[in-house]
Amino acid sequence: MRGGAAARLACCLLLQLVAAGEGHGVQPLSRIAIHRARVALDASAAVRASPPLLGSQGEDTAWVTVNFVVPHPSDGDWIGVFSPSYFNASTCPGSHGGPGPVICSAPIKYQFANYSSDYGKSGKGTLKFLLINQRQDFSFAVFTGGLSNPKLIAVSNKIAFANPKAPVYPRLAQGKAWNEMTVTWTSGYDINEAYPFVEWGIKWNPAVRTAAGTVTFDRESICGDPARSVGWRDPGFIHTAFLTDLWPNKEYYYKIGHMMPDGNVVWGKLNSFKAPPYPGQKSLQRVVIFGDMGKAERDGSNEYSNYQPGSLNTTDTLVKDLDNIDIVFHIGDITYANGYISQWDQFTQQVEAITSRVPYMIASGNHERDWPNSGSFYNVSDSGGECGVLAETMYYTPTENRANYWYSTDYGMFRFCVADSEHDWREGTEQYKFIENCLATVDRKKQPWLIFIAHRVLGYSSGFFYGRDGSFAEPMSRESLQKLWQKYRVDIAFYGHVHNYERTCPVYEKQCVSSEKSHYTGTMNGTIHVVVGGGGSHLSNFTADVPAWSVYREMEYGFVKLTAFNYSSLLYEYKRSSDGEVYDSFTLHREYRDLLACVKDSCPPTIPSA
Repeated sequence: MRGGAAARLACCLLLQLVAAGEGHGVQPLSRIAIHRARVALDASAAVRASPPLLGSQGEDTAWVTVNFVVPHPSDGDWIGVFSPSYFNASTCPGSHGGPGPVICSAPIKYQFANYSSDYGKSGKGTLKFLLINQRQDFSFAVFTGGLSNPKLIAVSNKIAFANPKAPVYPRLAQGKAWNEMTVTWTSGYDINEAYPFVEWGIKWNPAVRTAAGTVTFDRESICGDPARSVGWRDPGFIHTAFLTDLWPNKEYYYKIGHMMPDGNVVWGKLNSFKAPPYPGQKSLQRVVIFGDMGKAERDGSNEYSNYQPGSLNTTDTLVKDLDNIDIVFHIGDITYANGYISQWDQFTQQVEAITSRVPYMIASGNHERDWPNSGSFYNVSDSGGECGVLAETMYYTPTENRANYWYSTDYGMFRFCVADSEHDWREGTEQYKFIENCLATVDRKKQPWLIFIAHRVLGYSSGFFYGRDGSFAEPMSRESLQKLWQKYRVDIAFYGHVHNYERTCPVYEKQCVSSEKSHYTGTMNGTIHVVVGGGGSHLSNFTADVPAWSVYREMEYGFVKLTAFNYSSLLYEYKRSSDGEVYDSFTLHREYRDLLACVKDSCPPTIPSA
């Protein structure tokens, strides 16, 4: 990548700004014009990081102190964190000399130097960064010239974790069978270096070991820039083990590990999970649903301050209540990495306290999948060149084809039909057939609670983006799918994409079919549609006028919790991430005969009795 590489990278970064579009924000790392960087090392400038060795007790996060001196300080000076630590032109792909960028990889995070008090006067500063184990060493670089014309003037010593290859950040997900749990994690060990496995079992019983499969990807596996250029970072190796024949609702303990050729084992942390209930099992079952969370930085580094400001609040509020949560659905726009691959590691670490304890089921969003001419339904570049590869590799989902990110999963009295809004869902398509089959094959006597999920709004939203043209949803979506929701009596449909919260009445063909707002009983004549896209990314405005079908809406960060008590009683709660308190709720009470009762377009024609 020489010669015209700088121009190509400039075009790539411009595309990222355009692709962000209304309501999607700008990936903060894309603001750094790293392809324009100049190297002008200054003997009077210095930067030093300590301690040099991190995680000596097996920790996978560590605080690092960075001291720096700049002879002519200015507001545009910034400190970049680079990993791997060596990042000059020789690391550029296809580097053979000649003109081209001198730095080809973006930092994994950055901070402006003037966040250190008195820096502007003295030229001396101290910042603290929180690093995670990401399989490579680190260095810190001082740049002047701001983000648009960076000039490198000093590079620090290298620092590293004691075992950069250690297995980290376990992620649970339900398998294709109800009594199967999958464990996915990341390490630096290829299969020819160490054998990945999970040791697991029930307390007081002998543990067993289950081997894990190993996958990875390279630049050629993804679709475009910045993922293939300045955003590229080696993803390491992703391992998945399938724990089968689980006893319903039983607590299991597990540890991820890698057996070395000499028989020694490198262990991860000890964790536990509760096995899923049998489909139709009557027990207390609690589900959390949200979208569009992204990641943020606990060290105060500023690149995410205006991008996903609610992300940590949502994460922390869920962790506090984790003993009262059984399964989580993150319905698209997972990390907002947008082609900056280092951010996926950082996200998996942020949510590890959740994903290591309960199944974390994801759906595909535009920021995971969409890229021109890659088979996505929307010909836009929101994924930053990832074209679904990162999401499909980093997280397990029980799909039949990982490239088609739709699937069904059962959890006790719930059936979840998870659509992929980034692939065609119109009548006659493969996905439409999947959706109908998922809705049609559930036994509502035993699994009365039928939930539809998609990232983009295929139902109803009065978000400004959807409301300005009067569609209040993705074009053609309701026309294609509402007869399925009605025919199969879908209780609630959830969406993200719009960064706010909104709940409709039970609705069919744009008309409320019930005047009730908080206590629904008996026959449901329509589906309740919910936008729950306030997981963490910057908030989105509503239309000025409130449509008749909109019951409650607010611009706040939050998530929904569903609690099924039995076959006839469901509690719905919308909670704000800021305090975990309930701000919108309703109850749904009905019997099986209510599901059998015919409503408009739900039953075939009948023959009158003689």
